[in-house]
Amino acid sequence: MNLAQHLEMSAYFFPDRPAVSSADGEMTYGMLEAKASRIATALISMGIKPGDHIGLWAPNSADWIAFYFGVLKAGAVAVTLSWALSARELALLLGHSRPKIIFTDSSKLEAVQSARESAGVEKIICKDGDLDLSGLLAAGSEKFRAIDRERLDTAAVLYTGGTTGMPKGVMLTHQGIAFSSWSIAYCERSTEKDRALCFLPFNHVFGQIHIMNATILAGGCLELLPTFDLDRVLHLMETGRITKFFAVPTIYVRLLGVDDLEKRKGALRYSFSAAASMPMNVVKQWKERTGITIAESLGMTEVMPLSYNHFYSHKVGSVGQILPQVEVQIRDLDGNRLPDGERGEICARGPNVMKGYLNNPEATAAAFWEGGWLRTEDIGLFDEDRYLFIVDRLKDLIITGGENVYPREVEELLYTRAEVEECALIGLPDENWGERVTAIIKVRAGQSLEPDKMSGFLKSSLAPFKVPKEYIVVDELPKSPTGKILKRELRTQFRKGNV
Repeated sequence: MNLAQHLEMSAYFFPDRPAVSSADGEMTYGMLEAKASRIATALISMGIKPGDHIGLWAPNSADWIAFYFGVLKAGAVAVTLSWALSARELALLLGHSRPKIIFTDSSKLEAVQSARESAGVEKIICKDGDLDLSGLLAAGSEKFRAIDRERLDTAAVLYTGGTTGMPKGVMLTHQGIAFSSWSIAYCERSTEKDRALCFLPFNHVFGQIHIMNATILAGGCLELLPTFDLDRVLHLMETGRITKFFAVPTIYVRLLGVDDLEKRKGALRYSFSAAASMPMNVVKQWKERTGITIAESLGMTEVMPLSYNHFYSHKVGSVGQILPQVEVQIRDLDGNRLPDGERGEICARGPNVMKGYLNNPEATAAAFWEGGWLRTEDIGLFDEDRYLFIVDRLKDLIITGGENVYPREVEELLYTRAEVEECALIGLPDENWGERVTAIIKVRAGQSLEPDKMSGFLKSSLAPFKVPKEYIVVDELPKSPTGKILKRELRTQFRKGNV
C-alpha cells in the first residue's frame, strides 16, 4: 500500500474537479497528480530510494501538497517541519531526522545552508537553491504510480511541540494515516462537493491528517489561507464557497464576537475543533447562532483520531465514541484498567497508533504499556453510553493542599462569564498549598474583572479548593501556531514573577 494512492484515486475519479484553491489560483486533481508524479520521478532520478527522509520546510501551498505526495509516491518519508522554527531549532531537527533533500522557500535558504553540512542535506530545493521546483518538475514524468510499501512502513515524521526539551519525531505509518483519513472522511460525511477551509499549518497533525489528507481522500477542495484572517474567512463564507470549517477554540471565540455571524456563514454545513478542549458554553453559543454543532474527536500526533462525536448523535462536552478497530481503556497510573465512570489515563491501541519516536527508543518504550497500549496523557472517563469525556491533560493537573484540581472544570465556568474572552487555569508554586490555583484571563472589550465577584460566582458551583486564589489579567494569552493556549509558557512566565 501507499498513502499517495488516495491522491491517485481522487485524480482518477475527479480529474477536472478543484483539489486546491488559494490566492495563486486553483489546481485540479489531474494537475495535482501530474505534479506529484513529476516530483516523484525526479527524486528517484536523483537517487532517492524508499525509506529515505525528505524534508518539507515551507508554508502551506498547492506546491507543498504536491511535494508531499511526490515524496510518498517515490516511497520516501516526508519529514514535515514547522514554518515557525528558528534557525537554531531547524538545525536541531535536521540533525535529528537527517533528510537527504529539503524543500523550502528562498527566504529560509540561509538557515538551511548553515545546517546542511552537519545534517547531511544533499540538495536544497527552492529558488536560488541547488535546484528550484520548476527545474525539478521539468526533470520528471507526469505518469507514475506510487511505489508499493509495507503498511507499517513510515510515511511521515511529524514533530511534537517539545513541551519537555527536544521535540520528538512521531513516525506515522501508511496504514495509520490511511485509516485516519478514511475514518475522518466517513465520520464527517465528506464528499467531492465539499470545500474545506484550511489556515492551519500542514506540519501539524490537525492540518496534515485531519484536513489535508482526509479532504484529498474524499476528492474535495482545500481552500487555503496562509493564516487565520477574520475578514477573509468571513468573506469566503459569505460567498458560499466554504462547506467545512476547522479551527481551534480560541478562533471560535473570536467568530462569536461577530454581530451578524448568522447571516455570514453562507453554505457552511460542518464545523470541527481540535488541539484543545472546547468550552461547552462556546459549543452551545455556536449552535444557537449558526445551527451547526462544533464536532470534536480525541486525537494527538501519536494517534489521530481515536474517537469521534457522531454526526447524528452529538453529546456536547464529549469527544464521542471510539472508532471501529480502535480500542480504548481508562487506566490508573500503575496501568490497571478502571471501570466506566471512573477517571484515569486514556490508553489506546489500534491501526492509527504511531510506530514510535524517531531515533528515541527510550521515549517510545515510556509511551506504551505492555501489549501496545499508547499512553495519551489525557485524563478521561466513559459515560453509560460509552461516550468518552476528556477531563484534562495529565500534565496540567494542579495539586493544591493535597487536592486534585482539573483546570478544564474551572475554565468551563469562567467561559460562561461575560467578562471572560479567553482564560487558562494553571498552578503556581506556593509555600502553603504546594501549588496555588491561578486564573490567567483576557478580559472581553468593554468589561472589567472583579476578583471577589468572580470568586463568589465560582464558589457557588465549586469546592473552595478549586476556586482560584489569584487572578491575573493579560492582554493576550500565548498560543502555538495552531492557536492552542500554551500553559507551559504561562507557568514559566508567572513562576518567575514576570507579570
